[in-house]
Amino acid sequence: MTATEPGTFDIIRRGFEISPGFKRATILLAIVGVFEAAGRAVVPVLFQLIIDEGLLRPGGISTDTLTRLLLITVAVILFVTLASLIAELSVLRVAERALARLRVLVLRRAIDLSLAEHADERRGDLVSRVTSDVDTVARFLDWGAYSWIVDSSVAIGAIIVMFFYSWQLALVVLASFLFMIPVLRVLQHHQRRGYRTMRSRVGVLLGEVSETVGGAEVVRALGHGDASIESLDVAIDDVYEAQIDVNRFTAVLFTVADVFGTLALSAVIVITAVWGPDWNLDTGTVIAFLFLVQLVIAPISELTEVIDQTSLALAGWGRSMELLDRPSALPEPDDLTSTSMPVGALSIDVQGLSFAYDSQVVLQEVDLHIPAGTSVAVVGATGSGKTTFVRLLCRLADPTRGEVRLGGANLRYVTSAERRNRVRMVPQDGFLFATSVRDNILRGRDGASDADVEVAVDRLGLRNWINRLPNGLETELGPGGEGLSVGERQLVALIRAQLADPGLLVLDEATSSLDPVTEKAMSAALDRISRERTTISVAHRLSTAERADLIVVFDQGHVVETGSHIDLVDLGGRYATLHQAWQRGTGSDDDLSDQP
Repeated sequence: MTATEPGTFDIIRRGFEISPGFKRATILLAIVGVFEAAGRAVVPVLFQLIIDEGLLRPGGISTDTLTRLLLITVAVILFVTLASLIAELSVLRVAERALARLRVLVLRRAIDLSLAEHADERRGDLVSRVTSDVDTVARFLDWGAYSWIVDSSVAIGAIIVMFFYSWQLALVVLASFLFMIPVLRVLQHHQRRGYRTMRSRVGVLLGEVSETVGGAEVVRALGHGDASIESLDVAIDDVYEAQIDVNRFTAVLFTVADVFGTLALSAVIVITAVWGPDWNLDTGTVIAFLFLVQLVIAPISELTEVIDQTSLALAGWGRSMELLDRPSALPEPDDLTSTSMPVGALSIDVQGLSFAYDSQVVLQEVDLHIPAGTSVAVVGATGSGKTTFVRLLCRLADPTRGEVRLGGANLRYVTSAERRNRVRMVPQDGFLFATSVRDNILRGRDGASDADVEVAVDRLGLRNWINRLPNGLETELGPGGEGLSVGERQLVALIRAQLADPGLLVLDEATSSLDPVTEKAMSAALDRISRERTTISVAHRLSTAERADLIVVFDQGHVVETGSHIDLVDLGGRYATLHQAWQRGTGSDDDLSDQP
């Protein structure tokens, strides 16, 4: 085990802290295990009594005794089976609730990662941690956890009963299985490390699959199918090799219990044959003892199979918790330090703002004041820092240095709930969920009604556009908003933002991919929504910048120009150069990032 790799008990202890339901489920399982162990251990004792008191008694077979003992045996078996079933179902309900909590926590943590972490972490690996890694824990709870606790209790209970029959034979059996423990520990250690490697490689594979499938059209258009398949082949081969390495240890595990169980059973038979009469071991006692040996062998054989599932679950559980245990990039303020933003449009004050992804500096010492209610266009070449700037305004990341104040409130000390209510972003792709248009809009504000949606649509002047959809607001969309064009998705996202009624609206390249008809509807809607709040638009079209009250020009992480369209054109600087290129017909419909 490496110095940075958590041990089995470290993972379990941390898992109990994160999801206390797992601890409650374990306690319930322990109670069930003790109860079932007692019930199963009674059966060999009853068999011994049936043989000695009912069948082989000196006076001959006693029908009454035999019948009574058989009825008791059947009753015990039925009672233990039924009680165990009820208890197991109860435990599973508790465990499933804990599992659901774990899945929600991991998903929320994946969403809340900083911009730098999202850039470093492949999407497929994050999806793997939220889905398949947590699923390994789910599969373990379905059977593995129950087997570990109940089977261990049964085996321990059977060995304890053995000592009441013959401490000599009990020591022989115990010694046989004690020799097996170091072997199992070594195998389980290597197996868990192998599964951790495999889970990591599965995350890489999911990332490759996600990129290849998501970019299928581009792959086909560029003729890069062979290169994509080659990358997938490498990832698949890596998973295959990791699985083969794990299976070598798994194959050995499945034989260990059989080998040591056979040794224990053989030793009992040989010793009984040689010293049985001297130790006063009668027939019923020997048969009961052999039953008890089988009660030990069967659970241990099952546990060697469960070890394989346990190693996989620990690897998945460990990866999920590693994500949860990463320090928060955006810590929430406590009640003493939290502050509120004023109602209405929000002013923006940026002082000494700097930001870097690891060692790559994106923004440097930006100072800016934007009055409340201003419509602002942010322009600049690719990599100039404009998109990072607007993301900092939404606190999708915290600046490396400096601060952002909205309405006078330092954004670091505004709670996430208030920030979501007062600041909204409409991203470039206008991401939508696989539900109706109405439901997508309703997600803009908790507790919003259908009437609120209708008001938001009318206030943006988009009623005619909504009516042209196949089923209006009830139009069902596919994943990501499939069924609408990029521009139409942006219109729905804009209505959703209007429903939230934020004090600051951030439009991240919201007019960069619009057809003429949709752009006209979007422009009218933007004019309406901008009248009531501060609006920041990352502008890739100069037509957007021309309509803004204020233009902020970024270049290499610095704000190089600010002013109105007319002022900046007269200034003859960076913005004027872009505008001249646009006027010549080379930039009117193109990204500003492509201009000189």
